[in-house]
Amino acid sequence: MSYSVPRFTKIVATVGPACSDATSIRRLALAGVNVFRLNFSHGSHADHQLRYAQIRSVEQELGRPIGILQDLQGPKIRIGKLVTGPIDVIKGQQLKFASMETGDASTIPFPHPDIVAELQVGHDLMIDDGKLRITVTQLSLGGFDAVVVVGGRISDRKGVNLPDTDLSLSALTRKDREDLAFGLALGVDWVALSFVQRASDLTELRQLVGNRAGILAKIEKPNAITDLDAIVAEADAVMVARGDLGVELPAEEVPALQRKIIDTCRRMGKPVVVATQMLESMISSPTPTRAEASDVATAVYSGADAVMLSAETASGQYPLESVQIMAKIIMHAQQDRWNVQQIIESSHPRPANAGLAEASLSRAQVIAASLRAASSVVPFACAVTYTTSGSSALLMARERASMPLIGLTPHAATARRLCLAWGVQPCLSPDAASVEGMVDSAVQSAQKMGLYSATQPIAVVAGLPFATAGSTNLMRIVWPAPLPANLPASSTPKAVYFADASLE
Repeated sequence: MSYSVPRFTKIVATVGPACSDATSIRRLALAGVNVFRLNFSHGSHADHQLRYAQIRSVEQELGRPIGILQDLQGPKIRIGKLVTGPIDVIKGQQLKFASMETGDASTIPFPHPDIVAELQVGHDLMIDDGKLRITVTQLSLGGFDAVVVVGGRISDRKGVNLPDTDLSLSALTRKDREDLAFGLALGVDWVALSFVQRASDLTELRQLVGNRAGILAKIEKPNAITDLDAIVAEADAVMVARGDLGVELPAEEVPALQRKIIDTCRRMGKPVVVATQMLESMISSPTPTRAEASDVATAVYSGADAVMLSAETASGQYPLESVQIMAKIIMHAQQDRWNVQQIIESSHPRPANAGLAEASLSRAQVIAASLRAASSVVPFACAVTYTTSGSSALLMARERASMPLIGLTPHAATARRLCLAWGVQPCLSPDAASVEGMVDSAVQSAQKMGLYSATQPIAVVAGLPFATAGSTNLMRIVWPAPLPANLPASSTPKAVYFADASLE
């Protein structure tokens, strides 16, 4: 198999009516999808069960891990039913809202008494994805008055965002709990939690999920930014959910916040996904706008682990083309070595516990830093890391070294979760029983995945004793024979170790 550099930034694609059959899912996977998203805001349990089975069937057919992300709906705040039909409102108009299910133009229904109780005078409400904006002017028992700031049409069940209100309601609704139990029983690899405002919102979900899936926190509320470090620390991965975030915040603030979230996740070694409207025009057009192509490339340059397609694949007219063009944009940006190296390197984060005594760094962190340093002087074809839980592979990915990283693991669940991590090519393999077996298995895996080069060395990262989670303490450089001309055998050892004695 010839040597080829894989795509480092991963693609998440939403499954929906436009791509819900096995043939379509297979085509999307071949086009570059690494993780499929099941959006539990839509569809029945039977729909999701069928799609889950189809994805797993495609995974088995292709012989490579595919991740499945369950996206919980979370609380949905909506206008109630207007019995007299839609209402057209204009700037400066006074409106009255009440905590009831149905109403009319004289009293608009807002069936959320718990939220009404938390509103304050001066708080804004954004209706229908921010198309309309009203400001609370007076509070009353079971309702409130407001003035229209941006006019438009208010109709049944339109969504409402509250950018100024710190809501105490749980991020998990009764529907979410039922959907979660169903998804975990299926065997989803990731669970995405909507409406995260604070780190404590993830605690309840963690108790329910345990270690059966990774937890992904969706950052879509302004309040989440103030507690960002704690949220990222508590989550296993993060999504920059730019849809609601862009509704609740001024558009000009979103790019800087996107970069802040990405940098925070990279510093803490957590995968980060950039989502919403990445190729929005491809819902109805076979090609993206130039601005959309630049948006995807910017996420790549920033070091995001993955980019996501929503309606483009779920309900759009060109789901396959959307994945294909996204993969092309990513690869072209990745091959733009000057931009990638200059931008990613300039924002390279120190370890999360930087500033503490050097001895406080974990052995795995030291190995990861050593691998990155070695990659700047050694032309590695790839690095192979043995990983039980996936944490050591994530540490290696955090360094963003410019080489492919194979994550060898005996656990299918770990391999599937690593489908979300930057640069990691997950591969199922039995645990090694010896250093020699470790090297042989690493070389064989690199050959199998097309990442072995007869003229370049590979780095192998593992832990002694073998098959022990958290034991990463060894890096071996395996040189091909003959050695590269610029690394003469007389001055270069055949293998280099960073073992227990030198790390503890």
